[in-house]
Amino acid sequence: MKDSVTREQWLIDITNILRPLFSEAGGEIPEQVRITCGWPSQGAKSEKKRTLGECWGSDNSDDEHFEIFISPTLDDGAEVAGVLVHELVHACVGIKAGHRAPFKKLATAVGLEGLMTATEVSDELAPTLDALVKSVGVYPHAKITFDNKKKQGTRMLKVVCPDPACGWSARTTQKWIDVGLPTCVCGTKMEVEEQKKPPEGGEEESED
Repeated sequence: MKDSVTREQWLIDITNILRPLFSEAGGEIPEQVRITCGWPSQGAKSEKKRTLGECWGSDNSDDEHFEIFISPTLDDGAEVAGVLVHELVHACVGIKAGHRAPFKKLATAVGLEGLMTATEVSDELAPTLDALVKSVGVYPHAKITFDNKKKQGTRMLKVVCPDPACGWSARTTQKWIDVGLPTCVCGTKMEVEEQKKPPEGGEEESED
């Protein structure tokens, strides 16, 4: 089979090939289902419990389609297929079932295991998904990464007029200080204010 042109077509191709597997396990994948690569509504960037997939019920859609979203943080075809299987189970048993008995029954029947809120692909299912992905082609997506840590801004340094009668000050970056210190409005060349050294073992205090 030729490589899928879009991510959505790839996901649809995988879903259609999975239909017989679900039927044999006692579940029918709805015909009215849309699958896309997109951010889940919650937990998309969580570091501890990141949501990798999400399924919305047909009653949330104006044209009564199930809507499945696969996180763009994933780009490994087999992993994506495993998440898709989990979300398709939701579509089969209905969103109201949550991860309770109906979900668990079908999930384990198709080859998922572990905690039902974070299922894993079983050793029995893994080769099937690997072969399936190989037949469809490479998942046409490059994962999106992000840094949850707040990035530190450019440090601003204080430059002051050394003339006691003036006392004018301003802030600039090291980049411009290296180019040359500015001249004060009074005509005196400004100087970089001496920075207070933090106490041993402590952190440098920042000015408001």
